[in-house]
Amino acid sequence: MKKDYEEQNTVVYEVKKPKIWTGPQIVLSIIILIISLTCLLPFVNVAATSLSSKSAILSGRVSFWPVELETRAYKAIFADPAMTRSLVFTVIITVVYTVFSMIMTILMAYPLTKKRLKGRQFFNFMALFTMYFSGGTIPIYLNIKELGLLDSPWSLILPGMLSTYNMIILKSFFSALPAELEEAATIDGANDFQILLQVYLPLSMASLATLTLFYAVGKWNSFQDALYYIQNKAYQPLQLKLYHLIKGSQAVDIAAMEGGSSTVATDISESIEPASIIFATLPILVVYPFVQRYFVAGVTIGAVKG
Repeated sequence: MKKDYEEQNTVVYEVKKPKIWTGPQIVLSIIILIISLTCLLPFVNVAATSLSSKSAILSGRVSFWPVELETRAYKAIFADPAMTRSLVFTVIITVVYTVFSMIMTILMAYPLTKKRLKGRQFFNFMALFTMYFSGGTIPIYLNIKELGLLDSPWSLILPGMLSTYNMIILKSFFSALPAELEEAATIDGANDFQILLQVYLPLSMASLATLTLFYAVGKWNSFQDALYYIQNKAYQPLQLKLYHLIKGSQAVDIAAMEGGSSTVATDISESIEPASIIFATLPILVVYPFVQRYFVAGVTIGAVKG
């Protein structure tokens, strides 16, 4: 009895062997570390420069840590009401553009997966044709002008509302879904619209989140469309505002050399550009972690079947 009791209460400890790194794993880890640092360190340098004094920047003493810490560049940015207004306007434009673009992408990708769609090959060809050939900047500008969209927020939304590349990704994802799901829904009496909303879209969240990120980042960073189409300061997005701000800082440098600039403006002229970059980058960096886990899955699954 005593022996049986001891056997039942014996605790077995497993000794975990330490993980042994092989040569290829070490090399691969070093390569990934170098690539990661290559992407991260320039951003760290920009952040450090934005918080450093002009003398430290001009003397080349700023690397990855602020030298002679100063925040006057950020104070100048946040003290400008036009900058805050541009930020809010850019957020609104980005949200509206992303929603409309996703609707257009879904409504085009879904029908093109159906073999029963008459003219499907023609529509596919027309979509692919736009990826390789474009009318050019001047014809597009004239078209926007004839439509009366100049100096209108819609000029920042309508022209690029559908990306053929993103549509192909979503179309490939839809094509990879089992056809039996649609057949079962059809037997239950669902129409195409119901199948799209209740079957395809719930199964495509990874791909939809990825394309949403593509559209949002693209619109957030867009600059040339606003430069061409927008003159009204109330409709200037953040990137265009930062462009004018950076040009203003360059003008301050020129004025300083000629002896006609204020001391404060001259002191922050070197740090205003990196501070503007950080100011414009942080909002999208805050959003990115929420959709990062969908990013790889959305792209790779969408590429399984063409």
